[in-house]
Amino acid sequence: MLRYTIKRILTLIPILFFVSFVTFEMVRLTPGDPALIMVGGHAVSPEALKNIRVKYGLDRDPISQYVMWMGNILHGDFGESFRLKQKVSNLILARLPLTVKLIALSTVISTILALLLGILSARYKNSIIDYLASLIGLIGVSSPVFFSAVVGMLVFGLWLKWLPTFGAGKGLWDEIHHLILPAGVLALSMLALTARMTRSAMLEVFGSDYIEAARAKGLPESTIIFKHALRNALIPVLTVASLQMGFLLVGSVLVEYTMGLGGIGSLVTDAIQSRDYPVIQSTVLVLVAAYALINLITDLLYAVIDPRIRYE
Repeated sequence: MLRYTIKRILTLIPILFFVSFVTFEMVRLTPGDPALIMVGGHAVSPEALKNIRVKYGLDRDPISQYVMWMGNILHGDFGESFRLKQKVSNLILARLPLTVKLIALSTVISTILALLLGILSARYKNSIIDYLASLIGLIGVSSPVFFSAVVGMLVFGLWLKWLPTFGAGKGLWDEIHHLILPAGVLALSMLALTARMTRSAMLEVFGSDYIEAARAKGLPESTIIFKHALRNALIPVLTVASLQMGFLLVGSVLVEYTMGLGGIGSLVTDAIQSRDYPVIQSTVLVLVAAYALINLITDLLYAVIDPRIRYE
């Protein structure tokens, strides 16, 4: 497994280079002059604007700028924010913990709900429970994240007053309290496909001979479901859930901005609006690296779930 892990990590290097290059060049196609944005619209001389461009390397051609930026990245220097005049690495490290908590909490909520809905749908196939689970999944997959966020803020924040709708809170429990609503919004958008995959996988496993043998032995239904059936149905479910993590990373950007959480999502959104190239490039690179790492961990979990799987 160690050899396989090293091989996978090595294959990520060209992917990250490609994504960083595409992102770097695309942000420079957006309209607007970062030098003018940095001076805040104040009247300045052409010489002052030229000095700003020279300082940040904006006077060079895009390829030279990319080579310079990537060289700095390889030395651990992500550059300086045009807008905030702070190191990008410090900005990312300050915002990253909140985003990690949001994604982790939404993953836990969506996984528990998806497994529960999928198991119930398979166990009570074509019943009212199955139809209700399908309806919940349809609502989740049909609702854009920003729309679900606004509806959640209106219902649970403004009308019912159960949950806070803005900000991240202070302290661990206050943060969790503030993250329940945005995490629930993300979980709703993610659980639909995972629940349907769980249902399909469980239905296939329920038809297996060893499940019939377990029932013939008189084992409790809960033991059959959670000890025998669920474990064998988890691999396709885990695959779909890991693919959904990419959507979670994107969805967290929208939710954070809508609810003013102040995580990575808010950082990159503000950077896009202000043409803050170093922040945009670095945050996208970090998010892509995180997604690649999640996929690698998922592949390694296959061997934990099913000991028959071996990696060379």
